Amino acid sequence: MSANKIGISISASGAAETVTKIQRIEELGIHAAWLTSGGGGGDSMTMLAAAAATTETILLGTSIVQTWSRHPVTLVQQTQVIADLAPGRFRLGIGPSHRNAMEKMFGADFRAPLGHLREYLQITKPLIQSGSIEFEGRWYSAAASLRKPLDVPVMGSALMPGAFELCGAEADGAISWVCPDFYLRKTAMQALKQGARNASKPTPPMIVHAPISVTENVEMARNGVKNRLGYFPSTPFYARMFAEAGFIGTPVSGWTDEMLDSVLISGDEEAVTERIQGIFEWGASELLLTIVPDSDDADASEDRTLDLLAKLSES
Repeated sequence: MSANKIGISISASGAAETVTKIQRIEELGIHAAWLTSGGGGGDSMTMLAAAAATTETILLGTSIVQTWSRHPVTLVQQTQVIADLAPGRFRLGIGPSHRNAMEKMFGADFRAPLGHLREYLQITKPLIQSGSIEFEGRWYSAAASLRKPLDVPVMGSALMPGAFELCGAEADGAISWVCPDFYLRKTAMQALKQGARNASKPTPPMIVHAPISVTENVEMARNGVKNRLGYFPSTPFYARMFAEAGFIGTPVSGWTDEMLDSVLISGDEEAVTERIQGIFEWGASELLLTIVPDSDDADASEDRTLDLLAKLSES
């Protein structure tokens, strides 16, 4: 598995704990640490700047920065800071998030999310990687330059085939979240490849973001996903994705065992290793894993999962 990467989505109560956890998984030899839009209790870009200054080798990434939260040039300026502190170690993941959250949080006029993401990529990627941008689009305009280009890939979030195709054409990678394994393999990967073909470029990496629990108590792990992610099947974007994958009526059914088993990586060490190897074999480049405890002893459950992922990161 040496050609593939394993990363952890960091969950913490605040900035200090977030940085401490990133330092710990670096010590374990795990390849990457990622922060979601919540960033463990604060702004993910700010916390990753702190982590960049206190780590040496671990890759750092956002999964994702919500595009509605800041202008693309502002995000590139923040990226410049992290890239300077951690050369070659930062990956920028961006995405539109969801209507309800963005309208309530930022008062965003949430329309045409793929159109916004396309223009956001068309500004951030050239500005980061070539050092300048002059852009006038439907949703954004930008005129900016950097002192020098940055060694930072720009990735997009994706759920539906159109988003994976957009990432194939415009981004340096696609980041999924709670998508069924077979859907990513059969539908999303093909859309990513089609987008790259349309743009006459190599297929960018697929980063599979999934919950994980190394445990013999798979039912408890399933309940952990329900407790932490119970609302996802009812949200419009995810409901559409699950319907595309063949799970009809998820806003009513919620999580079923079949859905959970298609998303959750769980079982003992041997079973989890086999599942991870299978994901890499069908073409995923990286796993971005959210650890789900299998019991009330969350620390012990997390340690068991981290121990296995550290071993797999070495192989």
